[in-house]
Amino acid sequence: MPLAAVGENQLSYERSGAGEPLLLIMGMSGTAQHWGEPFLEPLRASFEVITYDHRGVGDSTPLHGSITTAEMAADAAGLLDALEIDSAHVLGISMGGMVAQELALAHPERVRTLALGCTYCGGQGSAVAAPEVVQTLSEAMLSGDRLRALRAGWEANVSPAAAADEEAFARFMSIGERHAVALAVVMAQMQAVAAHDTSTRLPDLAMPTLVVHGTEDRMLPVANAHMIASLVPGSQLEILDGVGHLFFWEMPQRSAELVRAHASVLA
Repeated sequence: MPLAAVGENQLSYERSGAGEPLLLIMGMSGTAQHWGEPFLEPLRASFEVITYDHRGVGDSTPLHGSITTAEMAADAAGLLDALEIDSAHVLGISMGGMVAQELALAHPERVRTLALGCTYCGGQGSAVAAPEVVQTLSEAMLSGDRLRALRAGWEANVSPAAAADEEAFARFMSIGERHAVALAVVMAQMQAVAAHDTSTRLPDLAMPTLVVHGTEDRMLPVANAHMIASLVPGSQLEILDGVGHLFFWEMPQRSAELVRAHASVLA
């Protein structure tokens, strides 16, 4: 992946497809490869798809110390500057959805349409993962057993039905093994998520906004989607029944179609 100069940092990125620009912002511990070809390929027919790695991930500048979702949003805006893109459709998932919120709030003129997947906004009424989910993931990550950590991450991020799909897990594991994110970076991202709160500012958003969430999401319960949709004026809420956190892995074609249809509101 090529590198783009963003301030004093460099971010690895990839551009593919043709059409209006679509910036994809990945979540905690994820890489650009975690979007998966089954989701990206149908998007390339309609958009110039831009994926990238956050600081500390892949070939992007190493992360030293802490970071906030607002700082990651500044990175995203800087990447658009480096690529000479005035504005783009934006999709952020999980932590990336929090970054997308900050990007849209700080630079509304850069965001044509906003799609927020499996994310949350913080504040009173928001919901986080159950303690037992956090404990299972923490124990797996700290065990030093890479396979155990990947398996735990997979099972926590998809529905029970999808967790039993060994072929899908093999693809997920292959990406995790080839593009591992350091534990220190994951912890810094986790702290950024914990500090994130846009709940009182979301009513300021005026661009067309889509909120997507699965009913079986164990990482960030579906109640967050209802809260965000209630705060963003005129937003569209899409609830995917029986789907976990990684909705775009479980329903890639449906997810891509939702993004395409949402972006078309400006056509």
